[in-house]
Amino acid sequence: MNFVVYIVFRLFVLLFAITPFPIIYIFSSFLSFIIGRIFEYRHSVIYENLTNAFPNKTEKEKKKIITKVYLNISDLIVESLKSFTMSKKQIKKRQIVLNPEFLDSYFENNHGVIGVSGHYANWEWAALTSSFYIKHGPVGFYKPLSNKYLDKYLKNNRNRFGMHLCSIYVTALSFESYKDKTAFFAMVGDQSPSNVTKAYWMKFLNQETACLHGPEKYAKKYNLPVIFIDIQRVKRGYYTVELSKIVDEPLASPDGEITKLYMQKLEKIIIKKPEDWLWSHRRWKIKPEQ
Repeated sequence: MNFVVYIVFRLFVLLFAITPFPIIYIFSSFLSFIIGRIFEYRHSVIYENLTNAFPNKTEKEKKKIITKVYLNISDLIVESLKSFTMSKKQIKKRQIVLNPEFLDSYFENNHGVIGVSGHYANWEWAALTSSFYIKHGPVGFYKPLSNKYLDKYLKNNRNRFGMHLCSIYVTALSFESYKDKTAFFAMVGDQSPSNVTKAYWMKFLNQETACLHGPEKYAKKYNLPVIFIDIQRVKRGYYTVELSKIVDEPLASPDGEITKLYMQKLEKIIIKKPEDWLWSHRRWKIKPEQ
């Protein structure tokens, strides 16, 4: 059955390969209507998250955001499918890093860097383009799929332009293997932590939130500067990436400070443009009393 699913997926990739972008976005608009209005995919989760994060927004405002949230999800789906067959030229045209020179001073000192982003805008395209602008091959982390055929195919796609992809289950080993090398570690840090006992707690989007400690943990263990990766949708199918400092000297930061600074930067861009965050994720399923 896994192989059948893989073949069907490849057929969809082939279909999207021969479909021009304008047609793809017409399909995406239709898809967003289906998942949002017909199936109401995770509507209760999205609505609850938005209500708790923005208690002062009216029902009309929330409804408008939710419509755009579904459009963001459908665009992510079609853009991810399209990415399997996009050329380097196509991707560079649609995902632009505004300040790639920001990393030069770190690499000139033979220093590795941790870059942290969130599930915001199109983080998949950002991962694909990272090797175009980063002098030292970027290292990314992902959760392997149970379907071994799909997993291999997805991994090869993400690796094809130079990113080295590692399983999240061997994150510690991956950092250790690069400890004497200059590398850029790309991490996504806004998921709900699996181990609540190791989580940092802080106010995020109007709620007490359990935050992953991974980026901070490895920054301190290997004395790696941490930067924020700000991905913004300029218009449909076009994005920019801007890099900014979180900390240069992680060992001088109090426990929890790096995580707090990261979450504050993420919160700022979400408040400014909430529809581009992945609100369908049960981000606040862990409560402080747990």
